[in-house]
Amino acid sequence: MVQSKLPLHQDDLAPPPAESRQARDKVEWLLQQAGIALNGGQPWDMQVLNEHLYERILAQGTLGLGEAYMDGWWDCERLDQFAFRALRVDLPSRVGFAWHDAGLALRGLLANLQSKARASIVGERHYDLGNRLYECMLDSRMTYTCGYWRNAADLEQAQAHKLDLVCRKLGLQAGQRLLDIGCGWGSFAEFAARQYGAQVVGITISREQAELARRRCQGLPVEILLQDYRELQGSFDHVVSLGMFEHVGWKNYRTYMRVVQRCLRDSGLFLLHTIGSNQSGLYGDAWLDRYIFPNGQLPSIAQIGKAIEPDWVMEDWHNFGADYDHTLMAWHANFERHWGELSAHYDQRFYRMWRYYLLTCAGSFRARRNQLWQIVLARGGAPAGYQSLR
Repeated sequence: MVQSKLPLHQDDLAPPPAESRQARDKVEWLLQQAGIALNGGQPWDMQVLNEHLYERILAQGTLGLGEAYMDGWWDCERLDQFAFRALRVDLPSRVGFAWHDAGLALRGLLANLQSKARASIVGERHYDLGNRLYECMLDSRMTYTCGYWRNAADLEQAQAHKLDLVCRKLGLQAGQRLLDIGCGWGSFAEFAARQYGAQVVGITISREQAELARRRCQGLPVEILLQDYRELQGSFDHVVSLGMFEHVGWKNYRTYMRVVQRCLRDSGLFLLHTIGSNQSGLYGDAWLDRYIFPNGQLPSIAQIGKAIEPDWVMEDWHNFGADYDHTLMAWHANFERHWGELSAHYDQRFYRMWRYYLLTCAGSFRARRNQLWQIVLARGGAPAGYQSLR
């Protein structure tokens, strides 16, 4: 059972001091810029349950907003729509630079938050939360990355389409040796081995993922290793990485690309599937960093471009970020449908945290604040050129 404090204390309900009214006015004005009302009648309006909320938002930015939701200080019928509207007009930047953001920026500048010694943190705190949580939330293959919704009727089809699209973009052939960096619960490794006859080596830093992936791929030419990408050795016809690059960090992008280059045969292709940011940064969102993906950071086009110079040729860059909105909403629907079972293992504060995570991220992709890129890279370029596939 995940333990937490109670959402509200009696002291939280005391009348706010006079200066809080000024904070309320400012927050109300900011929300109006996004078409959001305080205690309004639209499903995306903020319902305030604690009048101290306004000062908390102005002092702590997105961290305070998210923590206040977890604590039950405010509610919203459609968090995804709230986030979409707020991010579409970039409300976080209008609130100002919170003290926690300053701390994250300093840490990102001075320290390597994604060093080898720290690499297991996200595995322990996020991916090892319990396999049953992810079994309930994801598709039957447990694919924890964006689905490809073109001609897909549901999540199951969207994820199958995405896995097949990756194999086709690589030109994967039976008997080829494939490296899967950040293999998760083995969904792609199993698909590539079963559907395309590939021999797959997958790596993860999560013990829970490694154990389940080995069971899933039993009897197939698949090897699952519990290790950091920097320890990789061997030679492979192709390399793929689905949803792992977000944990690498800007100080390690060049190292990551050199590791892939070391492992990839001259004629091979590397497919990088990653969430991307519209602008370069040194750190991630404060709330997501503390509660969901510790030390996570989204790469920008410029940062990826710098990391692949001068050794790689970018053969294809495919953006289907809007599909992540649909994927996250499907995950949320599954999570809600199974909450009766999950509530025996996770408390109400976890429920609010996880709901906030899934729905605000859906709103972020809907606002096109974040992107989803599939990038095909070749060492020196594909000799006969590359035919883009969609």
